[in-house]
Amino acid sequence: MDWVTCSHATGCTGIARRPYRLCLAHLPHDELAVALAAILPGRLLDLRGTTVSGDLMRRVMEAARSRPGRARLDRARFTGDVKLAGVTFLGDVSLDFATFERLASFFGAGFEGNVSLAGARFARELSFHGVRVRGHISLDHAVMSRDALFSQVVFEHGLSCEAARFDGYTTFDGARLGEGASFRGARFGRTLSFRKVSGSAGFDAVRFAADAYLSATGHFSAARAHAGGTLDVAVQTCGVDLRRVVVAGATTLRLTDSQADLEGAVLRGPASVTGHGRSTLTSLREVNAAQLALSGLDLSACRFAGLTHPSGVRLKECTYALPGMHMSLRGPLLRWFARRRAPAPRPVTYR
Repeated sequence: MDWVTCSHATGCTGIARRPYRLCLAHLPHDELAVALAAILPGRLLDLRGTTVSGDLMRRVMEAARSRPGRARLDRARFTGDVKLAGVTFLGDVSLDFATFERLASFFGAGFEGNVSLAGARFARELSFHGVRVRGHISLDHAVMSRDALFSQVVFEHGLSCEAARFDGYTTFDGARLGEGASFRGARFGRTLSFRKVSGSAGFDAVRFAADAYLSATGHFSAARAHAGGTLDVAVQTCGVDLRRVVVAGATTLRLTDSQADLEGAVLRGPASVTGHGRSTLTSLREVNAAQLALSGLDLSACRFAGLTHPSGVRLKECTYALPGMHMSLRGPLLRWFARRRAPAPRPVTYR
């Protein structure tokens, strides 16, 4: 700990209040009233390591008139429901390694600076629905044991959830991610709904235990990700990196004015890639997919070397450019390969 801890008991990590040498949770009634009176709107709120009951949280926010400034709540332990509707944090908020034993609802709260929840643990539901964070927000290594709701959020400077664990149903539907979101190495135990999201998103090396419905604009990556159920991706004006992805269930990739790379992907269920507008597939090299339907795609620059099951690939209204010509391909890819590989007839010489 980088602060002076409470002298009430050996195990108490709460920051001691001067001159009492006790944390806010262990102050006698009279001293607590004095300490709360010293909490002012827009000023530093320091509850590091403190055990905060629902009643104490309510009284602290009343003292700050729901407008605390910089908030230092690292390693705090919240034993009651945390409901912050109507609260605006005017400075950066740090909740690193905090523990939420009951509901954690930030719905209706506002954050004028950055928010860090790195290593935080949520034993019950977590809600950020509709919240706006004007800075950057981090949930790196955080653990969400129940449902996590991030629908309609606005994270103006992006989101980081690297190595985070989402054990319950998780939704980011309608989120606006500003500078993008990174979920590198995260784990999703149940369905993830990431639909109609604005901003880039990275799911590299992520494990989806159940179905995942994903979207993005700008850039999308799920390289080396593992999906135990359905993987459904819909992107617009995006570069899509799905190299080495492994999907146990059905795979659906819908591209709008986008470019995708599936090199080395293992698609064990039925898979389809559909293009709208100017959409390009750059690589099917070493792809293992028994059933793969390609539709509306530009295959001009696509690499096919090492494609495991060419007989399982079906083409519809795809184009492939050869010198001086533009072809529209339909039917099995194996038949197309056979045509391309057929030797040209030898010229006949008459003597």
